[in-house]
Amino acid sequence: MKRGTVTEIQLPQIHDPRGDLTFVEGGIHIPFQIARAYYLYNVPVDSNRGGHAHRELEQVVFALSGSFRMKIDDGSARSEYWLRDPRRGLYLSKLIWREMDSFSQGAVCMVLASHRYDESDYLRNYDDFLQALKDKTR
Repeated sequence: MKRGTVTEIQLPQIHDPRGDLTFVEGGIHIPFQIARAYYLYNVPVDSNRGGHAHRELEQVVFALSGSFRMKIDDGSARSEYWLRDPRRGLYLSKLIWREMDSFSQGAVCMVLASHRYDESDYLRNYDDFLQALKDKTR
């Protein structure tokens, strides 16, 4: 069975004496067209976010300011990524469990998503996530 995919993505950077510029284009820098963008901010440093997976949605997560940790689980292996560079994002395919914590003061997290919001796409219980992975292999 092919597991979900997690890939680090580096965006282009244009240097200028007035400041640097980074841009992202759906289907070019990330492997999907962007249907939705949202961001998290004013997250208390001791808070946890995420704690779910998606049936179909793909995402790329960036730390635009500050830092935070992404804890990733594909149902068989767990890994951690620290996001702190606004040029580097973390691509998460569908059926990847994600948790976020250790937000620095003033952290801003931006997420680019492949689909519009759909509550039925969320797997908010870890056992349901594992079952969805099993069902995918049938």
